[in-house]
Amino acid sequence: MHEFSIAISIIEIAEKEAKNVNSKSVSELVLDVGILAGIEFHALDMAMASAVKNTMLENAKIVVNKIPSNARCNACKHEFEIQTSFDPCPECGGFYHEILSGKELKVRSLVVDTE
Repeated sequence: MHEFSIAISIIEIAEKEAKNVNSKSVSELVLDVGILAGIEFHALDMAMASAVKNTMLENAKIVVNKIPSNARCNACKHEFEIQTSFDPCPECGGFYHEILSGKELKVRSLVVDTE
């Protein structure tokens, strides 16, 4: 389950940023995760719940925003939402497209406690 190693990396990022502002804890963490990022959302939730134990994020509210995937058809330039990388263009039926969003995995924001 690679979601656990991802959870550990997210916690390391959050703790580093919290320490940069002399915080002792994080009260909220917001993540943006694209539906084509290769992440199983339920597994990430379970991994985060386990990985935050005994960290600065132990009591933090964790919010995961699921980012929809959008693509632009290379043939007709139509922009459309996709569920998989192999979805055809609904306008022309073409299979060659550029993915515009939905592969991201990033920390959107942190709320830290300064006391």
